[in-house]
Amino acid sequence: MSNTEYDRQGIRLQKVMAAGGVGSRRACEELIAQGRVEVDGRVVVEQGMRIDPETVVIKVDGMRLQTSQTALYLAVNKPRGMVTTMSDPDGRPCLTDLPSVRRDQRLFHVGRLDADSEGLLLLTNDGELAHRLTHPSFGVRKTYLAEVAGAVAKDLGRTLRSGVELDDGVAKVDSFRVVGRSGGRAMVEIVIHEGRKHIVRRMLASVDLPVQRLVRTQIGAVRLGDLRPGKTRPLNRAEVSALFEAVDL
Repeated sequence: MSNTEYDRQGIRLQKVMAAGGVGSRRACEELIAQGRVEVDGRVVVEQGMRIDPETVVIKVDGMRLQTSQTALYLAVNKPRGMVTTMSDPDGRPCLTDLPSVRRDQRLFHVGRLDADSEGLLLLTNDGELAHRLTHPSFGVRKTYLAEVAGAVAKDLGRTLRSGVELDDGVAKVDSFRVVGRSGGRAMVEIVIHEGRKHIVRRMLASVDLPVQRLVRTQIGAVRLGDLRPGKTRPLNRAEVSALFEAVDL
């Protein structure tokens, strides 16, 4: 079967690429001619190939494109007091109270936060991506800012990188730094790839630094940025591609 016969009922590859934000159709045709485009692992150099964007995997220079017209990828700034569920029997604010989230959508959340914590969550209807992003074997890093009460020891970063003993085993950070101090409080940044429940709060409590406020600022390549609490935004093409790459999709 030739490249041009891949799916006779499908959409031309360069049109799908252009719709995915790669560039103009002419620019996409040049990428194809240069051998920089793969469809389902095959390098495509012929023009006119037709595909089903809902089923194929397209990569440009090794980076996967998000081509499905039904896929949804959202960044959410979860405010304090909201639970990370699609509904709550106790009537507390939940994810379906947010803009761009409908109750009839089946969405998976990436990066559960407890009600008292704030910051970045990802919402998607791409179940495979959500599963891989939350699976510990892929080691996707998450960054937190924590306001803590107490004096931060100079060697605390070394201690946390070496690991602290919790009731469910040793926990380690990937990086730690103090970003500010005020009176008897400090603001610290922690990067971790673990997903155990309340892991950041428990780690800091174990070194006598109770957390007063906890905000997640990054998951993988996706940053919270200036997204306001309670708001959502769609991920851009580069962010989605980076998430795919991080979990080998």
